[in-house]
Amino acid sequence: MLEHLKKLVNIFRNKYLSATLLFIIWIAFFDQTSLIYDVHLTQKERQLKAQKIYYEKQTLAATEQLKELQTDPANLEKFAREKYFMKKANEDVYVLVDQNNHLLDTLNTKIK
Repeated sequence: MLEHLKKLVNIFRNKYLSATLLFIIWIAFFDQTSLIYDVHLTQKERQLKAQKIYYEKQTLAATEQLKELQTDPANLEKFAREKYFMKKANEDVYVLVDQNNHLLDTLNTKIK
C-alpha cells in the first residue's frame, strides 16, 4: 500500500503533469467559460429557441386572424362579440366566470 502511495506522489511531482491537471480542473470548474457554464448556456439556448418557435406560431396565427378580420365583416362582428363582449341594441350579454374569477367563453375554456 505504501508503495502505491509513493508512486502516486512521484507522479504528481512531475511539474508538467501537475500543471496540466490544474489547468483542466480550472477550465472545468472555475473559469468564466467553464464547462458548467457552457452546459447552462446550452440549456438556455434550447429554451430560447423553443420560445422563438412559439412566438413565431403566435405571430402567424395573429396575422391570419387579422387578414380574416380585414376581409370579412361577419368575422369582425364575431370577434368583437366574443373577445370584447359587444352587443346589438336589443341583446343582453351574460359574462360567465369560474370560481377563480377567470372569464369563460362558450366552450368553458379560460380566456387570457
